[in-house]
Amino acid sequence: MELERVAFVLLKRPEDAIDYPEDELERIQEAHLSYMDGLRQRGLLLTNGPFDGQSTESLRGICLYATSVEEARSLAEDDPAVKAGRLEVEAFTWLYPAGTVSFSG
Repeated sequence: MELERVAFVLLKRPEDAIDYPEDELERIQEAHLSYMDGLRQRGLLLTNGPFDGQSTESLRGICLYATSVEEARSLAEDDPAVKAGRLEVEAFTWLYPAGTVSFSG
């Protein structure tokens, strides 16, 4: 079976996440969303989004990058929410059967 690959980043809430006042959390979230949008517009990020109904609230979202796993990890670690200590990054390669997944715009 032929496999394709993308860099998969799991965003998690650290156990020791820094607590900020509500207005600062809103600023961090806006910066996070803007950063993700910029990566998508540059063609580096295929898709991303938060989780809903997860078994643990520490699981926050995923990002699929059109880069190497090393570059994806570096890009994810530059996310303002990661830099602020609100999220942490787990990065690895996701392999899937060729032609079973497509990404557009």
